[in-house]
Amino acid sequence: MLKLNNSYFLGLLAGISVVFIWSFWLVVTRSGVSSTLTIYDFAAFRYGLSSLIALPIVLYYKPWQTISLFRICVLTFLLGPVYILCVFSGFVNAPAAHGGIFMNGLMPVITLLFGFILFRQKIFLQQTLGASIILLGAFLVVFDGINLSFSNAWIGDLFFVTGAIFFSIYVILSRLWNITMTQLLLCGSVINAFLYLPIWWYLLPHGFIGVPRDILTLQMIYQGFVPNLIGIFFITYASQQIGSASISAILSAVPPIGSVLGLIILNETLGFYGWLSLLLITPGILAVVLKKG
Repeated sequence: MLKLNNSYFLGLLAGISVVFIWSFWLVVTRSGVSSTLTIYDFAAFRYGLSSLIALPIVLYYKPWQTISLFRICVLTFLLGPVYILCVFSGFVNAPAAHGGIFMNGLMPVITLLFGFILFRQKIFLQQTLGASIILLGAFLVVFDGINLSFSNAWIGDLFFVTGAIFFSIYVILSRLWNITMTQLLLCGSVINAFLYLPIWWYLLPHGFIGVPRDILTLQMIYQGFVPNLIGIFFITYASQQIGSASISAILSAVPPIGSVLGLIILNETLGFYGWLSLLLITPGILAVVLKKG
């Protein structure tokens, strides 16, 4: 019994850690786009540095032997430069809080819709109400951004929504195809590193020359290792120990915590409608992910 309780506690701790990892990632990325670093540099950090750890693991376990070429291509595209550059482009135009709201907030709704359209998964009344509340909250955020100093925030919001669509499709397919951690490392890090890094080095603009060392180090560590390696490991472990529904509920805290961190660290405040949207989105997410069987 003691071992079971310890496992649950560690899983809960891992889930809470992911909340803060993702929330701080919103702020770190938003602060990074105000430097001379380009979104293409961020993508290079993400794929290049993470592949340094992923490559030995992939070579040892050989996950390409247990997954078809078609699935490798699909997953590599969904987790590739188009997806991550859309996400980073969102931070160029919109505050950190919008990233949490439109990615973490809308993702359950998008996943719900794709699950219904593609696989005829049943949608419960509770989930429909939750999705409606989330969409209302998202509308309030757009309205809030227009009325504040973020006049181009709606452009960033569209990029965030696009990124959420990519990742939502990945989530659905990863469940359908039972994607393992090593297969994820192969498609998400290693292959994309080999595809993207030469293009970035020879064709895309760089901005890392002359960047203060502390800023460069922070962005390299956070973009390269923290959310897409440590975060994925923690969320995988937490899902195994406390269940996917529980971890989804815990992750609903990302939008409000990300918004508060954006206010404290970046001095990016939301208006009345922005804070109201957070009061709607978090319970809306809970209504979607904690469905009644």
